[in-house]
Amino acid sequence: MMPENKNTNHKKKQTIFSLLDEQKATKFRDLFLSLHIYEQAQIFTSLNEKQRVRVYRYLTPIELGDTFDAIEEDPEDIVAYFKEMTPDYAAKVITQMYTDNAVDVLAFADKKDLPKYLRLMSREKADEIKELLHYEDKTAGAIMATEYVKIVGNQTTRSAMHVLRREAKEAETIYYTYVIDDDERLIGVVTLRDLLISGDDMLIQEIMNDQVMSVKVDEDQEDVAKTIRDYNFLAIPVTDYDDKMIGIITVDDIIDVIDEESAEDYSGLAGVDIEESPDNPIGAAVKRLPWLITLLFLGMSTASLVSHYEHLVSEASILAVFISSITGTAGNAGTQSLAVAVRRLAYKNDEDKTLFGTIIAEIFTGLVIGIITGVTIMVIVGIWKHNFILGFVIGLAMMCAIIVANLAGSLIPILMDKIGVDPAVASGPFISTLSDLTSVLIYFNIAKLFLAFIIGS
Repeated sequence: MMPENKNTNHKKKQTIFSLLDEQKATKFRDLFLSLHIYEQAQIFTSLNEKQRVRVYRYLTPIELGDTFDAIEEDPEDIVAYFKEMTPDYAAKVITQMYTDNAVDVLAFADKKDLPKYLRLMSREKADEIKELLHYEDKTAGAIMATEYVKIVGNQTTRSAMHVLRREAKEAETIYYTYVIDDDERLIGVVTLRDLLISGDDMLIQEIMNDQVMSVKVDEDQEDVAKTIRDYNFLAIPVTDYDDKMIGIITVDDIIDVIDEESAEDYSGLAGVDIEESPDNPIGAAVKRLPWLITLLFLGMSTASLVSHYEHLVSEASILAVFISSITGTAGNAGTQSLAVAVRRLAYKNDEDKTLFGTIIAEIFTGLVIGIITGVTIMVIVGIWKHNFILGFVIGLAMMCAIIVANLAGSLIPILMDKIGVDPAVASGPFISTLSDLTSVLIYFNIAKLFLAFIIGS
């Protein structure tokens, strides 16, 4: 049985569908505008084109602008909605959106449509959007908003509150009010609480916090996210290369960044785009095939290596039984190590540890795991096959293979990070396949040393 709130939301959605199909504009407006903007966005994206066209007739651009701020679809999909509208209506909807959200979407607009939208906007809004469109993707400049409240230090709190009331409707957040000097440089910050508890005639420079933290416009969005997380900020100011304040990044933007970065990291670890559409199997296959073909060729090298030791297997065929156990366990250990390393790099918990220290730590970690796993498999094989020499060979090979896989899974992403490559690219399938290659090499070389004992027993 569905929870009551889900059932209610479903009924509202169906009612709105019916009102649009029956062209009951007034009842549709009353119901739709009574909903939270998140619910509005969810319903809007589930409408068909005919229903959406009626929405454009029934709602003003101002009313629909807030809805578009809450839409969580890919920017290229949102751009498609603008093409359903008249250019003037689309430009007015974009004008109502927060600038950072509008820029995210317009970055995917057709080159012929973008100038048309900008010409139909106010000069101020168009200039803000054009300015933000120039910033490199995934930087502070690309995700910042330009709607914030700023005041000067020689204002009184009474005057500052007047500014705050005037600009609150358009601002992304009013909890922080930023203090600038005559050259637009950021010199302090005042919280809403500071303004409310201070006397009306107190000067802002007396109550502001001048130890204000900011980020540069070209700073990576992931680093900005870490700063906001570490300091529990609701927003952080963005400054240009001359330390002039040009925007803010709010915590809701950072939630989107964290979600995006997590998806990218997980996609890298899995070797597949986890956000690909399940409705297009051909497209999904095309995206997955390059990695799989690459891993196939790497896997063929493992098969060639096994073939190279064919004579060894022919002398002691029992060795073939345990190939998959050793390669599989080593691959799992390497993938575990990779996941930990990527996570550690993402949060920079390893900054104080040298590369040599990391190597030593991973060797010991792999050694502990390898010894316990190796002893376990040695006992199992010894009892199962009544041959503890064979068990010792399998256990020793597994221990060595795990140590090497553990080391590779940890060091490869660290080295990639050192040379400026996203460590998440060192995917789980790649590490697993690489571990297969090294495990087979280790296994058969150890088996060769003890071949006489294995056959003799």
